[in-house]
Amino acid sequence: MSLLEQYEQQYAILIAEITIQIGQIALISERKELYAKIDGGLVEAQELIEQMGLEIRELSSIQRSTATSKLNCAQVELKRLQNEYKKAREDSLKSRKAQAINVAIDDYEDYYEDVSMSHDQRQRLLDNSERIERTGNRLQEGYRVALETESLGAQVLGDLHHQRETIQASRARLRETNAELGRASRTLNSMWMRAMRQKVILYTVGGCFVVAVVVSIYLTFSSNARKA
Repeated sequence: MSLLEQYEQQYAILIAEITIQIGQIALISERKELYAKIDGGLVEAQELIEQMGLEIRELSSIQRSTATSKLNCAQVELKRLQNEYKKAREDSLKSRKAQAINVAIDDYEDYYEDVSMSHDQRQRLLDNSERIERTGNRLQEGYRVALETESLGAQVLGDLHHQRETIQASRARLRETNAELGRASRTLNSMWMRAMRQKVILYTVGGCFVVAVVVSIYLTFSSNARKA
């Protein structure tokens, strides 16, 4: 197994571990140690990508094209995990804030169940509840926009990757076409040379025939002249 293949295997294992750890964020309450592991894993994954890039430079041109395509996919995957991790942390923070708000509201309501409230106090409580509800709606809208933006970014990356593959395939077909044109040109040149040689031979044979006829006529007339 080459060093590049070892890096690729280590990267795949590391990405799988990070994916599992990101999924655990919403399941546990004490997340500090988990965040540290994920941060360290993302740094290590970035270092592996850099090492793979250095190894790819030593490959031949044909191998480098395939390896570079894999490296680009690895970079896109790492970027996706980084965004997913960031989103998971933000969701966790929003969840804790929402829980804190709910606890505060519950405490607020419990407190005023035991005491008499004036009309102004009740009105302020209602106003605060409305403000909290509006804030929650804005947070939900921001979260929806963030999801749409992430989806659009992933789609753009996918389109760019597909276009890159199409361009590489077109370049390969162009190189094959150029090679075929070169072979056709050499074949035509060879055929032209053979035709020229055949023409020269034909003209030479024709000239010899004409000379033979002239000599024959000359000898015939010369013989008749002597007899006369």
